[in-house]
Parts: sequence; C-alpha cells; structure tokens
Amino acid sequence: MQHEEKHPTRLSTARSRELGEELRRARQRAGMSSGAVSEALGWSLGKLSKLETGSRGTSAWEIGTLLGRCGADKATRERVLAIASEPDTGTFLRRHTAVPDDLLALTLHEGTARTVTAYEPVTVPSLAQTEDYAHALTGDRDLARTRVARQENLRRAGGPDTLVIVHEVALRLVVGSREVMRDQLLRLVLMCGWTGFSPRVIPLAAPGHTALRHPATLLTFGAPTRPLAYTETDTATVFHDDPDAVTAYQAKMRHLQRLVLSPERSRDVLVRWADAYDRENR
Repeated sequence: MQHEEKHPTRLSTARSRELGEELRRARQRAGMSSGAVSEALGWSLGKLSKLETGSRGTSAWEIGTLLGRCGADKATRERVLAIASEPDTGTFLRRHTAVPDDLLALTLHEGTARTVTAYEPVTVPSLAQTEDYAHALTGDRDLARTRVARQENLRRAGGPDTLVIVHEVALRLVVGSREVMRDQLLRLVLMCGWTGFSPRVIPLAAPGHTALRHPATLLTFGAPTRPLAYTETDTATVFHDDPDAVTAYQAKMRHLQRLVLSPERSRDVLVRWADAYDRENR
C-alpha cells in the first residue's frame, strides 16, 4: 500500500459532506466498489470512507486521482474541484436555475436531518406544496415533481420531525387558480394528521417583526453534527453551519414559533380557507 499523507479525522461540515457525497456518487456511477477503488489507489478503506463522509481532510491531488480512477467526466471534475477549492468558512453559496430542489447540499442534508423547520413569507413553504401549486410557481412540471419527491423523502421511516410555518398571507395569495389553492389548502389540512409533520399558521393579526421578512429553513442532526440553515434567493441558495449564523437563524425560528397558532387552531384556519376556495369553485 502506498504511503498515505496524514490528514486527521475531523468533525464534518456541511461543505465537506457535500464534497464527500460528490466523490461517493462519482465512484458509484463508475460501478466501482469502495474496496476496488481503495486497492487500485493504494488507500485504506478507512481513508476512502472518511473522504466520502467528509470527516477527513484531503488535497486537490487526491481528489483528482480518485476522480480520474473513477473516469469522472469533465463537468464532474470541474464541479468537485471547485467545491474542494472553497475555503470552509461555515457559509457557502450554490447557484441554481429556477429553484434549488435538486441541489445536492440540500437533498443530502434533508435526508439525514432529525428536525426541519421551514418558513416562507408569502407562499406556502416548498416542503408543503402540491405539485400543481409548485408548477404554478415554477412553470416547470418536472421541477414541481422534484419538489414533491423531497416531501416524500421527509416522510420516510425514521425521517425528521418537520415543522412548516405558513403565514396566512400565503393562504390569501392566489397561486395558479382558486382550484389550485383549494387543493393546496386541503393538502395542508391532510398534513395536520401526518406523523412527524406539523403545518402551523401565523395569523394576519400577528405583529410585524423582522423575522417575518425572509425565508429560511433550519435543520438539526444527531450529535456531533452541527445544525444547518439555508435561505433561497432567485438564483442561489446560501447555506450556513457557522455557529454564529446558525444562532441568528435559531433566534428567528424561536420568534416565528411564538407567533404561530396552536396545531388545533392552525388546522381550523386551514379548513376555513379550504372551504372558502371550495365554495368559490362550485
């Protein structure tokens, strides 16, 4: 076995886990087992495992060697090496087209979270949208289906406890059509009965506060993984696991949770709006 440069085991970060997942997927796309790759490169299985879980430092040379052995294409090599070259500051940005639903950093961490708290100020949060509602927002049916698939991933056995905070403004704003809105409200009512899933409504009468201004999602994980917050813009999503940034998002979510109605009263509001849209469609 070749001499291995010493890189100590470390606490993984959101960025290092994203990098590790990119490497794991490149290996799997090549149809190569971890044992075969380790043997071909003269690495220990432990070294490769730590690289793929983001718990070991590495170098551009090692990454290039691994990707070359897996026959990764040029686009993959450039994307992975760009991630590897970023300083791990606790904040990173990932560009997207219309929506971020297929970003690896997003789906990877939703898949391992213990809790998810999501808020959007004027629309139903992405994690609670119907396909037709998402299609009306994005104009892309495939993207809408990807968004619904994210919801199903959260509902898997052992999935996270998910709190979706909906401002009543979003219930009044007609997206698509009144029929789309009726079905969206009925979906939210149905979600009130799901295990581990809780839609909660901020009423119109709630006082204004800076915490209401911007969308955000906060994820927590089993120890020792740090919480992760992210917020979406029109062209990119910004991820934070820097403790100071996460503390600010935790304070934001605590304030929002002080504004929400109880589960029972939230359901009553959702039922009332569903009935209103239903009457208009008769």
